[in-house]
Amino acid sequence: MGVFDRKTSENRFTSKCSTFSYTQPGQKEHEVRSYVDLFRQQYVKRLLPSNVVGRLPEGMGPLVVALFLRDQGFEYSLVGVLAALYGISAAVGTPILGRCVDLYGQARVLTVCMLASTAGFLTLSTTPSDQVLLAGTSIVAAGLFTPPLEPCLRSLWPRVLTGERIIKTAYALDATLQELIFVSGPLLVVVAVEATGPAGALVATGLLGLLGAITFITTPPVRRWQAEPRRADWAGPLRSATLRQILMSLIFAGATIGLLNISVIAYSEANHTNELSGIILATNAFGALIGGLVYGGRSWPGSSYRHFQFLMFTLAVGYVPLAFAPPPVVLIPCAVLSGISLAPALASAFAVVGSSVPAGTSTEAFAWLVTIFMAGNASGSTLAGTLLQHLGLHASFWALPTSALCGFLVFTGLSTARSAMQRRQSGEYKVVR
Repeated sequence: MGVFDRKTSENRFTSKCSTFSYTQPGQKEHEVRSYVDLFRQQYVKRLLPSNVVGRLPEGMGPLVVALFLRDQGFEYSLVGVLAALYGISAAVGTPILGRCVDLYGQARVLTVCMLASTAGFLTLSTTPSDQVLLAGTSIVAAGLFTPPLEPCLRSLWPRVLTGERIIKTAYALDATLQELIFVSGPLLVVVAVEATGPAGALVATGLLGLLGAITFITTPPVRRWQAEPRRADWAGPLRSATLRQILMSLIFAGATIGLLNISVIAYSEANHTNELSGIILATNAFGALIGGLVYGGRSWPGSSYRHFQFLMFTLAVGYVPLAFAPPPVVLIPCAVLSGISLAPALASAFAVVGSSVPAGTSTEAFAWLVTIFMAGNASGSTLAGTLLQHLGLHASFWALPTSALCGFLVFTGLSTARSAMQRRQSGEYKVVR
């Protein structure tokens, strides 16, 4: 079976390698029309912006917490531990809160989380340096009760939007905007710290999340949302073999981003400049922005399952030029190339998961995607530090395409194993997805 099933002659690609570069008359108009059609759907103009604003603390939180703690006189070692608590708490809380949403509805759970997380930020902003326990408790509350706005929106799209094409466009735009959150979040922290100081920036972070969450929660589809009836068991969406397969692959995609975040700092230092790391990360996110918009702007042949497999491969290929750690004038355009496949890969993963998990578990399933990506990111950052310490810059950069390739190989290996098992069980030699 090829990377994409070619079931019709229309939009036939010239080769597998040119899949995303193929153009035809009217294609750009078609891409624009897809987003126009999306924003014509009822509630989209309110759901999407409010959700993005409500998720800004995810991009602002780690930096603003560290800056505040350091400003209060906390030692670097303690700052590192407490700042890590925020990310760990958010990663642990996301799937738990996702299951609560599936059981009790979006509005109720989001309201509790919104109030608790905001209280955590506000309490931390008044905590002196001699109150370590209070600071740690506030940070855990802010992270653990991070409102699961991201999985809530993704489980909401099939009920708000009409048509599979529009839903896939929404997933792609959502994945693209996620990149903007993590780029704009630190920039907003810098602006807020300059204007109001670290304590004021903490308050601003909490209030931005509060504002976005309130606007999202008060939207009629969110207030009405209830999960489908579900079978009571501890595994929930993890019963889905497809979800487990996606998760095992995505952890390597997250690790690739974590490796990049740390490797570019060392690269910047090697080139005797402080600004270069931020420029590289911004251009990488810009590549993801372009890829996400193009992917979501049109219909592609084949299933989302095969799209994800192909895009994990192109993600690995896109990082190969960076592995050579070329001069900045070459590396920066390569950073754009390396980011192009990330948002489309995430969007296709959303589409696969949304249609493959057991009824009544969709929010928790999307929450697991968030958690596993964050876990991969943290693992990649740790690995990059180890590689830089013992093997140097080039080893860390070569780990980028290697990590992404592992994600592709894991997914392909599990897919092959599942297909073989299905053939044995059915006695057939062709599995149709």
